[in-house]
Amino acid sequence: MSETRWRITYAVEGPIRYISHLEQVRAWERAIRRAGLPLAYTKGFTPRPRLQVAAPLPLGFASEAEWLDLWLEGPVEPETIVRALTATLPEGLAIRSIEEVPLGAPSLSSQVVAAEYEVRVETALGVDEIRRRIEDLLAAETLPRERRGRPYDLRPLILDLSLEESRAGEIVLTMRLSAREGATGRPEEVLDALGLADGFFRVTRRSIQLTVSTPPARETAKSSSHPERSE
Repeated sequence: MSETRWRITYAVEGPIRYISHLEQVRAWERAIRRAGLPLAYTKGFTPRPRLQVAAPLPLGFASEAEWLDLWLEGPVEPETIVRALTATLPEGLAIRSIEEVPLGAPSLSSQVVAAEYEVRVETALGVDEIRRRIEDLLAAETLPRERRGRPYDLRPLILDLSLEESRAGEIVLTMRLSAREGATGRPEEVLDALGLADGFFRVTRRSIQLTVSTPPARETAKSSSHPERSE
């Protein structure tokens, strides 16, 4: 029986964002099994479910558009997959859309190059001071940092940074950061470089950017209750 490969765009909301990446993947495995979908497995002595996540979501982060590829045995209609999974997924994992992609398409993780984040920060600083700090950071040639005892330069990992919104006691920053293997920027490190990491902040990953767009093998099906965010 031939396999099919499906790319699911989904949101991560509420308390489930506080469980680990591995536990979120296991939640998907359990939901797929309970839904009765014909999940494909790897070959060999220890078969594993054929699931693939684009990029691990850091603990505590919400997301509007995560990507998961799953392989099923035989043809299945996308509407059937969405309907079955919607009934079994735990609260906080919400399907935005689904499309079939070619079996031979590159792995999701190998294509990830960047991610965009919305970062809400509680601060008493004024708008002019925030903008000055952002300008100074972007003007810097290097931003020497250390991660796990190893020095690195944060500056090339910041692709874009701007102040999106400001209100009394809170600002909203938009960050587009590198997400390549071995060259990943983290929102909390950008906040620390801005001198804003001491305040309470909330991070939502808005999108993940791939090197190339994979042509769909079948028309996209969308969840009616969770419209997909436009890029």
